[in-house]
Amino acid sequence: MDFTYLLRPTSFDDVVGQEHLCNKNAPLRVLTEKTVLGHSFFYGPAGCGKTSLARIIAQTIDFPFYELNATTFKIEQLRKIFDQYKNTLQKPLIFIDEVHRLSKNQQEVLLPVMENNSVLIMGASTENPFFSLTSAIRSRSMLFELKSLSTDALFQLSTKAIEKAQLICDAKTQNYLVLSSGGDARAMLKLLEFSSNLDTTITLSNLKALRPNALQAGSSESGVHYDLTSALIKSIRGSDIDASIYYLASLIEGGESAEFIARRLVILASEDVGNANPQALTLCTSTLTSVAKIGYPEARIILAQAVVYLCASPKSNSSYLAINKAIEAIQNGLKLKIPLHLKPHSKDYLNPHNHGGFIKQNYISKRLKFIELKAIGYETKMREWLQTITKFSYS
Repeated sequence: MDFTYLLRPTSFDDVVGQEHLCNKNAPLRVLTEKTVLGHSFFYGPAGCGKTSLARIIAQTIDFPFYELNATTFKIEQLRKIFDQYKNTLQKPLIFIDEVHRLSKNQQEVLLPVMENNSVLIMGASTENPFFSLTSAIRSRSMLFELKSLSTDALFQLSTKAIEKAQLICDAKTQNYLVLSSGGDARAMLKLLEFSSNLDTTITLSNLKALRPNALQAGSSESGVHYDLTSALIKSIRGSDIDASIYYLASLIEGGESAEFIARRLVILASEDVGNANPQALTLCTSTLTSVAKIGYPEARIILAQAVVYLCASPKSNSSYLAINKAIEAIQNGLKLKIPLHLKPHSKDYLNPHNHGGFIKQNYISKRLKFIELKAIGYETKMREWLQTITKFSYS
């Protein structure tokens, strides 16, 4: 039994976990039901429902639906569809999966039909199309982000699958099924499908035999997952290496994905270490890249190196605090005019490079104070240098 087919939603109301796009007042749904939705691209993690959403839209607006994949995409195939509807009143919906893999030339073929609206173009990607689509494509379309499915959404979906397929599954086993799937509905349903082929009673031992390591989960209970992650972050922030390594090991043994842990470390490197040790962000970014390519068991070593480095680094959250203060000020109505000499092509602008690296001039119409640099690590040198040249206090 194909569980992904069995549970595939057929209407907006059937979609689980994407309420911001599918509830009755969501702009995407309203535009679709009014048949005025334009060219659109969906992006989000694997198994969150991008293709299903495109099919629902095609069904709702009653357009002929063509599903292509950029990995096997051929321009001739696309042109045949264009020609088929060239002199008809009917408009097809062409959906291109893995759209980030389209070459620039392939994207350019889409431009004329997007411009004259003779077809409706949609695409899906696990990557943000802002970085993979040309500006010409982006300016003619809308981008919609789908979220990784929540634990509650996966429990709802798995319960429906278990009932429809008349399977037996206890709470502990369903917990592992859900929490080991990392927000990926397809991965969860595939695991359930493979396990049901072994036995209609779904057992924890069979699930773990089929998936020894979770795609993204920290324990058999979601609460413990968040507790362990929080404990790891706070122990690193407190520079306790042994406690941090213990919580890292607990997350790894609980089945937490290496990429999830690495992403948390990248955030911490900027938020809590910051410019007290700028190299921390570089090392953690390298960690994220490395564990994605290598995986367990070796990824544990790379993660441990990053954790130890972060623990032993001086800490500063000055950049984190500064951007929060600035955003809050803008949200509260702060709006300042840009000085004329900073605008493009101004002849009054003084380039610091032409004046020994620094020259005093106004960069904003009102003196602001968001940053407070700390006398910690490399940030000490930054503060001293800025105070020397600007004569302002950054402490």
